[in-house]
Amino acid sequence: MLGEVVRGAAERHGTTAAILRGAQVVSWEAIDRHADLAAAGLLAAGVGPGQVVASVLPSGAEWLVLAVALDRVGAIHAAVSSHLAPDERGAVVASVEAGLTVVDPECVTGLPLRTSVVVVERDGLLEELHGGQTAPSGRTVDPPTDRHTNVCFTSGTTGLAKGATFGVAQLRAITRIDLGSAAESWGGGAPMLASTHFAHVGMALKLPWYARTGSTLCVLDRWRAEDALELVARHRMPTVGGVAAQVALMLRCDRFDEFDLTCVERLVVGGAPSSPRLVEEARRRFGARYSIRYSSTESGGVGLATADDADDHEALHTVGRPRPGVEVRVVDEHGDPLPDGRTGELQLRSPAVTSGYWGDPEASAATVTPEGWLRTGDLAHVEESGCVVVDGRRTDMFIRGGYNVFPVEVEAVLETHPGVAAVAVVPRPDDVLGEVPVAFVVTRPGTPPPTLGDLRAHAAGRLARYKLPDELVVVDELPVTAGDKLDRRSLRRRLDHRRTDPEGDPTEEATP
Repeated sequence: MLGEVVRGAAERHGTTAAILRGAQVVSWEAIDRHADLAAAGLLAAGVGPGQVVASVLPSGAEWLVLAVALDRVGAIHAAVSSHLAPDERGAVVASVEAGLTVVDPECVTGLPLRTSVVVVERDGLLEELHGGQTAPSGRTVDPPTDRHTNVCFTSGTTGLAKGATFGVAQLRAITRIDLGSAAESWGGGAPMLASTHFAHVGMALKLPWYARTGSTLCVLDRWRAEDALELVARHRMPTVGGVAAQVALMLRCDRFDEFDLTCVERLVVGGAPSSPRLVEEARRRFGARYSIRYSSTESGGVGLATADDADDHEALHTVGRPRPGVEVRVVDEHGDPLPDGRTGELQLRSPAVTSGYWGDPEASAATVTPEGWLRTGDLAHVEESGCVVVDGRRTDMFIRGGYNVFPVEVEAVLETHPGVAAVAVVPRPDDVLGEVPVAFVVTRPGTPPPTLGDLRAHAAGRLARYKLPDELVVVDELPVTAGDKLDRRSLRRRLDHRRTDPEGDPTEEATP
């Protein structure tokens, strides 16, 4: 589908920039042309329908050209974020047993041995794949219209990467849900911030409608609030999308009031629920509407939303209502629907929901019911108005700046530090990032306590930066429940007490 839509975008939006990344400006026509060249190179290398090709590339024109080329040869794109640590990206690539991996030079480390790799330079538009050809070879394929197209990686309850699979049908459904009556139209796009990595579900599965509308994706190699605000003001963006932590950081930018942001009409914010204080401040200072989006990788990046014209209660205290084409229900522990007002597990159903996890039928069956309901793992209730309120999460997972953090995964790495005898990771609230990791550490006898810097440096090669602890608390022992299991609630209560009594525990804060 992506290859077909980009062909139409090239015809209709030709010279309109598809990608702006620093000095790199690449039009929709150029994306289309270079994708044809890359597709010819892929076919020559033996890549064809149904084969899995992994990518570990930064967001930008090369990423988009590869995605279009893979769609045109009928291959399945398993996109891996270049932000992951070497061990993490290696494990993710290995999980799909890709026949080929296209990788940035800085991301080769950590890839599985005997992996077939093509290393591509930035700003080269995948010349390494097509050998400097100026025109396609003429060899073409006709991919099936009902096929898998993408594997989008998320994390399961243990923190191990899982690849949610999607196909043409889901991509079409996402376009219908996001664009509504304009789903069959062309044009209407504008410059927009690419606030997440292109491998993220919010980019990878929505590229078809970004192309259809002729939008321009403005990419920051490293997201910084001041740089994001400068792009918004310079390109007169009417819509600013992102996660709640990014909005909070923009509001706290010292230069916020220096930028002319009168162009901004609405903020579309996902990643985690936005706090009432954040919504109120953002609406006031941007002078714009604020729509919270509740979704997940498995839902295809579509789910619920607060209305642009929502009253204060809906806007500040709920995640809104199901978007057109999406069904919602709340169920008890047996899977039976609960009446409005009762708290249970929130489940979603739509044509955009994943087909399942790649190569993991057991996890797939545990996540999507035979009737197509997606088990979100979140606890919620439905108000009389039809709005949904999220009450908490079933798992210990928490969200730091829009990214999922699983304590067990972080603990497994921190426990390998020679000075650590035991460790538990729990979140504490943060005004900017929502929640940040705090490591409670029992030191190994006869060794000096590790510093926060020691722990972060030790884990840096194995964990993404957003998973590293922001604070260290040294304790004599970790609390356990009556069943001899780690009592995380007790640690959270300890953090709450320390916030009201700062003298209570020796702690060390991370340097921003």
